Amino acid sequence: MALDGADRELDLVLEELDTLLKNPDVGAILTARGINTSLALLVADALRAYLKGHKKEAAEDLSTAAEEIAARLAQSSGGAAGGKVAS
Repeated sequence: MALDGADRELDLVLEELDTLLKNPDVGAILTARGINTSLALLVADALRAYLKGHKKEAAEDLSTAAEEIAARLAQSSGGAAGGKVAS
């Protein structure tokens, strides 16, 4: 029973995170920080998958997000790794 309650709580927290990431005001703040909300949603989906035990899906999504963030970082810094993350 406690596990079901914990699963429900995790689901609620992740649903709230999705709602926040889709909120235009939050999106504007994140965009101003150089954060891509689509990538943030992908990472949130990966976390959800991992917490549900869907490790392959989580690994694929996290890998995709990491590659995209690294590519954006390299593009924004002229190929040099370091400094502020731009996505």
